[in-house]
Amino acid sequence: MMSNFVKVRRGTTSVVPETDLNERNGALAPAAILTLLALLFLAPLLPAQDPTFHIDTKLVNVFVNVTDRNGAIVGALTRDDFAITEDGRPQQIAIFERQSELPLNLTLAIDTSGSVRKDMTEEADAARRFAHAILRPQDQMSVLQFATEVSQLTPFTSKVSVIDRALARLHGDYATALYDAISLGAQRLGPRQGRKVLIVVSDGDDTAKNTTYAQALEQTLRNEVMIYSIIDVPIQASAGRDLGGEHALITLAEQTGGKSFYVSDGGLDKAFAQVSDDLRTQYLLAYYPHHQEPGRTFHRLLVTVPRATAQDFNIRHKTGYYADSPAHKD
Repeated sequence: MMSNFVKVRRGTTSVVPETDLNERNGALAPAAILTLLALLFLAPLLPAQDPTFHIDTKLVNVFVNVTDRNGAIVGALTRDDFAITEDGRPQQIAIFERQSELPLNLTLAIDTSGSVRKDMTEEADAARRFAHAILRPQDQMSVLQFATEVSQLTPFTSKVSVIDRALARLHGDYATALYDAISLGAQRLGPRQGRKVLIVVSDGDDTAKNTTYAQALEQTLRNEVMIYSIIDVPIQASAGRDLGGEHALITLAEQTGGKSFYVSDGGLDKAFAQVSDDLRTQYLLAYYPHHQEPGRTFHRLLVTVPRATAQDFNIRHKTGYYADSPAHKD
């Protein structure tokens, strides 16, 4: 009478005739038989493993600018000078760079509505000089204009001649779709690699009312875009000044790690030069998040220089980032 052996294969069992085993594998040693029997009879008694949860983590880039109490740029700090927390939890800096060589992706969004139309030629000339001064071979710039609607005058390019031609096509209209322009600019910058910067030239008066301030801010933070606001106020003492709009441009810059400048403080050329200086003197702090709280969508960041007092340095960086990848179960 032919006897059978039990064969165990990744959680399944099958009965194999002894002759087949002998033909294919040779005779089984007694120790092998005992091992197979143990696997067969003990497997149902093993405790079930608990499901494992994983949280997707990514390298978080934080670009930081530091100035002293007099406004002078502080450019000689080291990795050990900085500390960074996420939602109050200390993080370990994995990458540190001064004057980051990462490519610059710049979008220049120029307001051409009725309130600032008289400055259009000056804006175009200053923007042209800025593009020629700041773009390196690895950098790219796109140009948007916004009035009643938002128009892209050129996609991202490293050719200053293309940017020159785009700036020559600026034309005016009446309304101001400021937050539409910020939201669209941030979305188009989002997929790009390197530093992502949106430079907005406007008086801050949004009259289109399609996209809200909150929606525009969320888009910039989701797409990791820094906003630099160049505020062009037509008449300083005008009763028609949109102070709320100006404050919005200032706050957007602060929340995203950028900065705001008034054109009146030295003209457009000086404002663009200050943007250029700011971008050339950034620190890059990057870390892999540890001890994250599952389920949290927005993570708040705080960068400090522990050895200094709060009055010694002004430290600018984005206030946080969105991380929508939920925990998933194996």
